[in-house]
Amino acid sequence: MSGRFGSHDLEDDRYTRQYRELLRKAAKMGGQLFGPVPEGVRREFFCLNKHTWVWHEEWTDEKGELQVVTTRYDIRPNGILKAQDGQPYRFIELEEARRLYKAARMYDYLLHTEVASH
Repeated sequence: MSGRFGSHDLEDDRYTRQYRELLRKAAKMGGQLFGPVPEGVRREFFCLNKHTWVWHEEWTDEKGELQVVTTRYDIRPNGILKAQDGQPYRFIELEEARRLYKAARMYDYLLHTEVASH
């Protein structure tokens, strides 16, 4: 089969689905790095690409309103930029960079351990 709906397209779709599922599992696992996630809370921490880390958290507050916080860290040669909920990027301080580095190392270790066990 050739053209737009050829077998290559089906393989790409299967790869894309598998990649997304792996990313979802890794994000959920990353959200548990610092302890159990409370019921009713969605917490994710993951590596989007080789330069970008994302922390995402959702919960319902005491008023019953959904709260969402997304923090994006972009790793640059001259430092780490952080943006949260649409705010402008800013460079982070050394202590926050150390915490991010530690979290990224833990994430990487757990992800490799999980993949190796399957």
